[in-house]
This record gives sequence, C-alpha cells and structure tokens, in this order.
Amino acid sequence: MKVTVELTGAARAHAGVKTLSLDLPDTATYRDIVRELAKHFPQLVGWLIAPDGESFLSSNMLVINGDLATPVMVLDENPADGEHLILMSVITGG
Repeated sequence: MKVTVELTGAARAHAGVKTLSLDLPDTATYRDIVRELAKHFPQLVGWLIAPDGESFLSSNMLVINGDLATPVMVLDENPADGEHLILMSVITGG
C-alpha cells in the first residue's frame, strides 16, 4: 500500500520537507506510519511525536484526505491504499 503524509506548519519547518511517500505492507496501521515518521524525522520525536516513537504528543494528529472531520482517532486501525494524510498540530487557547 502507498500513502502520502503531508507535513504542515512547524512539522514541515523542522523536517524540512512538505510530503513523504510511504510504501507500506497491506497490514500496516496508522501507528506504523507514526513509527516511519519518527524514523525519517527523528527531530520530531519528543516534540510532535511521543518519546516512544509510536504515538503523537497532545494536540498533534493525522487528518485523512484533508477532511478535518476525519482525524485518525485509533492508531491501530489500517489506512486505505492511496490515502493522503496531513500531520497537523492543533493549538487551542481560551
């Protein structure tokens, strides 16, 4: 399966790239994608990606096909072939 991950904002600035294309086994999960991001961009670990390299720190998420209504909520689910994922940091205040 092939997926594309688009990095936005600070993630893009720290990683130095806009997109990453990944070829993954058909059994891959979103957690596997986070692991791949940690492997390709170790500078994001401890900043956007949790120190374990398998999940995101608070307020960071993957959004499926650019639709903010469909964020990845369970990292152990399987992406679909051809998905375009966007790594976003959500900042809130009050």
